[in-house]
Amino acid sequence: MNKLRENSTLAILLGNLFIAFLGIGLVIPILPTIMNELQISGTVVGNLTAAFALTQLILSPFTGKAVDRYGRKIIVVIGLIIFGISELLFGIGKSVEVLFLSRILGGVSAAFIMPAVTAFITDITSVENRPKAFGYMSAAISTGFIIGPGIGGFLAELGTRVPFFTAAGLGIIAAVLSILFLSEPVRRKAAASSDQVTAGKVGLKKIFLPMFFIAFIMIFVSSFGLAAFESFFSLFVDHKFNFTPKDIAISITGGALIGAIAQIALFNRLTVKLGEIGLVRYCLVFSAVTVFLVTVANSYLTIILLTFIVFVGFDLIRPAITNYLSNVAGDEQGFVAGMNSMFTSLANVLGPIIGGMLFDIDIDYPYYFAVILLLVGLFLAMFWKQKETATEN
Repeated sequence: MNKLRENSTLAILLGNLFIAFLGIGLVIPILPTIMNELQISGTVVGNLTAAFALTQLILSPFTGKAVDRYGRKIIVVIGLIIFGISELLFGIGKSVEVLFLSRILGGVSAAFIMPAVTAFITDITSVENRPKAFGYMSAAISTGFIIGPGIGGFLAELGTRVPFFTAAGLGIIAAVLSILFLSEPVRRKAAASSDQVTAGKVGLKKIFLPMFFIAFIMIFVSSFGLAAFESFFSLFVDHKFNFTPKDIAISITGGALIGAIAQIALFNRLTVKLGEIGLVRYCLVFSAVTVFLVTVANSYLTIILLTFIVFVGFDLIRPAITNYLSNVAGDEQGFVAGMNSMFTSLANVLGPIIGGMLFDIDIDYPYYFAVILLLVGLFLAMFWKQKETATEN
């Protein structure tokens, strides 16, 4: 694939991810309004959030295999169409049942899109360019998810359901563009690592191979920490610092921008210098320290500055792990991408649930728990060996 074609394909794929995760974030500022409109409880609102992640969690292993069997492009397109339908349903939904159906379909779409795009990027990039591409991928995901609430709040000024209709339209447009301009990639072969993956192991048992297992645990740890932080940040700063919606928007948007810049400007250099595993270790330390400092911050300026940088560690961990996995996966790119999505979804289900229970006890407890989990992840990462990568095998 020539450079121009590779860049245009990558741009479309990153746009797809941005739209999908923007749609996830759009719902956050509108939920209280919908909650009042339909007179539903906070428990139901929590279950709506969990329904998305739980559906993605259940389907990800199967969609990962489908990516390898049926191709990357068709799975991406189907995922985008389902995404558009799910957002449209949320926009027109006047009952709790329709909203649940919408969130379940949203989880289905994420389970289709994530592994397909990850495998697609692996196929169209060289080993040298892949870290940079995965840095862009992570930036598209985090930027879409984090600025989604801000855009959702702005569009809601035009109407409560406008954000969802907008997301639905963007999803369908992305699907059409993908049909017109994406071509099924030539799959890369890596026979040595593929032999390691498949020898004596079938199905989900491959999760426990040493070359995969710790990486999947790192995905869970970092995703749990991020979910615990993001899910309760607005409540945390409201209770502790009396933040207005404008203050919350400034802090989250600033953090998103700095995180995205770090991914684009630093990820490739740090990966070359430290290796994927070394970068993950440093980022776990950075994330644990910054999340803890949020709990002891005692001024408006301090909490704003910490929020600006707290996302950097999380935003660098994911592409580092994704790049590592792509190098060792061989012909199992779809499987690995599916597992990546599954462990992320598991963390996104458990993070808000456990965090919510702890928040009711003490507003600092969700962050303390996230710090402890990040430190446990750091301990496990010390046993993670770079020599297990395909290039060194």
